[in-house]
Amino acid sequence: MYGDYEAQRHWLEITYHLPVRLWYKYDLQYWGLDYPPLTAYVSWLCGFIAHKINPEWVALDDSRGIGSATSKVYMRFTVLILDLLIYIPALVQFARNSSLLRHRSAKAKDVALATILLQPALILIDSGHFQYNSVMLGFTLHSLNFFSQGRDLLGAFCFVASLGFKQMALYYAPVVFAYLLGKCLLLGWKSGVPHLASIGFITIAGFTILFLPFLSEFPTHLIPPIQRIFPFARGLFEDKVGNFWCASNVFIKWNRHFSKAVLPKLATGFTAIAFMPSMIALFAPAIKGFGTMEMAGDRSKSCQPSPTFALFTHALFQTSLSFFLFSFQVHEKTILVPLLPLTLLMVASAPTVEGGDWEWGVLLNNMACFSMWPLLRRDGLTVQYIGLLSLWNYAIGHNPLRQSSLRPLTLFAYSAAAVIQVAELLITPPTRYPDLFPVLNALLSAGVFGLAYLWSLKRLVEISWAMGTIRTSTITSTSAPSSLRPILEERRYPSSKELFNNFVSDSAAAGGGNDASNHTISLSTHDVSSLRKRHAPLHATSEGQAPLSAGVVDLTE
Repeated sequence: MYGDYEAQRHWLEITYHLPVRLWYKYDLQYWGLDYPPLTAYVSWLCGFIAHKINPEWVALDDSRGIGSATSKVYMRFTVLILDLLIYIPALVQFARNSSLLRHRSAKAKDVALATILLQPALILIDSGHFQYNSVMLGFTLHSLNFFSQGRDLLGAFCFVASLGFKQMALYYAPVVFAYLLGKCLLLGWKSGVPHLASIGFITIAGFTILFLPFLSEFPTHLIPPIQRIFPFARGLFEDKVGNFWCASNVFIKWNRHFSKAVLPKLATGFTAIAFMPSMIALFAPAIKGFGTMEMAGDRSKSCQPSPTFALFTHALFQTSLSFFLFSFQVHEKTILVPLLPLTLLMVASAPTVEGGDWEWGVLLNNMACFSMWPLLRRDGLTVQYIGLLSLWNYAIGHNPLRQSSLRPLTLFAYSAAAVIQVAELLITPPTRYPDLFPVLNALLSAGVFGLAYLWSLKRLVEISWAMGTIRTSTITSTSAPSSLRPILEERRYPSSKELFNNFVSDSAAAGGGNDASNHTISLSTHDVSSLRKRHAPLHATSEGQAPLSAGVVDLTE
C-alpha cells in the first residue's frame, strides 16, 4: 500500500475534506492519521493549497495512490517550504549565536551550518522517503536556542510545538523538564516558583490550543487522537531497526516470554534506567545549589540560562539515544532524533579536539544512513544514498584512516557495512532466512549505537566532573587523576559552587538587564574536552587574533 509519501498525501486529503472529529477515525486501515494535531493542521493547510491548485491531488478517496509528476513536485515543495520557514532559521540562529560556536570565526560558523544542512540522513528521509521530520527538529532547535538565551517561556512554547507536531519529540522531554525544573530550584522560592508557574501555564495553554477542536465533546473526541498517537497495541519495534529490542530479539524472542501488556512496561523501565544519568547530571547541581541564583528583590535571573545548560546538548543526545535503543514502538527513522544534538556537538568540535564529539558525530551520521538502508533501498534511493553520503563526507573532510581513538571501530563498522550491502546486492538470501541482511544490518547498527550510548555516559561524567557537580572539593593538580593533571597545572576549573557564585555576581553587575548573552557563564564543549588534552598551551594566539576557547580549532586555517 505505497509508503510514507502516500500517507502524508492522504492526510492532506482527509484533513481538508473531513470534519476534525473524523480525522483520527476515518478508514484507519489505509494510512490513518497517527501524528499529533499540529501535523494535522499543517496537513490541512497544505491540502487547502493543493485543492486550489489541482483538486484531483487531494480528492477524497479518488486520489489514493495518485502518482502524477505535478502532485509529487507539489508535495516535495512543501518539505522545502517548511524547511525554509522553521528548520533553517533555527539552524542559522544556532550557528550565529550558540555558546558552542561563540569563539569560532564567521567562516567556521558557515562551515558548521553547511555541515548540518547537508546532513544526509535527514535529507534522505524527508526529501527522499518523504516525511516532515525537519519541522519537529526545527521547533526543538528553536527551543534550545531560546533556552540558551534564558528565554524559557519562548523555549517552552517551541517545545510544545515540537511535541504537537511529532510525538518523537518526547525523546527530548525528560531533559527539557529536568533543565527547567532544576533552574527553578536554583532560583529559589521567591523567583523559582513564579517562573515554574509561568512555564507551566505556557505548556498547558499550548497543549490546550493544540487539542482545542477535540475538546468539544470531552473526552469522546479526545480519545481517538491519543490512541492513534500512542499505539501501545503494536509491537516492540517496526521493521528491522538497529536498537536493543530488535537486535536481541534474534536471540531472545520477547513476545514469547512476555505478554503484550507487559512489554510496554518493560520497555519503559529499560528506557527510564538508561536516561537516568542525564537526569542526575542536570538535577545534582540544582539540588546542591538550591537558591544560589536568587537575589533579593530581583527576578532577572529567570531571564538568564542556568549554569547547567553546559550539559543540555549532551543530555539531549544521551536521553534521546536511550529512547531509540530501549523504548517501545521504535522506527528506523527515529535515529534522526538523537542525530540532531550529536551533530550540533560535532560541528562545535573538530577532528583534532579530544573528547570524541567530532568522531562520534561523523560515525553515527554515517551509520544512521546505513541502518536505514533497507528502507531506502525499497524506495529506490540507492543512488541518492551513495551520492549524499559521499558528498557529505567529502565536504567535511572525513578521513576514516586518520589516527584517533575511534579509528578501529570506524574501520570495522564501515567495512562490515560495506560487506553487508554488497552481499545484499549480489546474493539471494536463503529461503528460510529472507530477512538475513536486514537483521545483520540491525545487529551491526545496534552495536555501534550501543557503544555510542556508553560514550555519551562517559562525556556526561567528564562534563559533570569539570563543573564540580560530582565532586565535593576543588580538584588540584596533585589530587586529580593523572589524565587531568597537565591541564589543571595550567588552568584550574571552577567548582559548581564557584560557577554559581560567578553566575550571580555577573547578574548583579549587569544591573538586572535582560540581555543574558553578554554575561552568561557557560562551559563549552571545547573547555570540557580540553580537560583531557596533554599538549600545547591553551590560549596561545597569533598576533592580532582573539584568543580561542581551549581546544578550539579555527577551520579557516
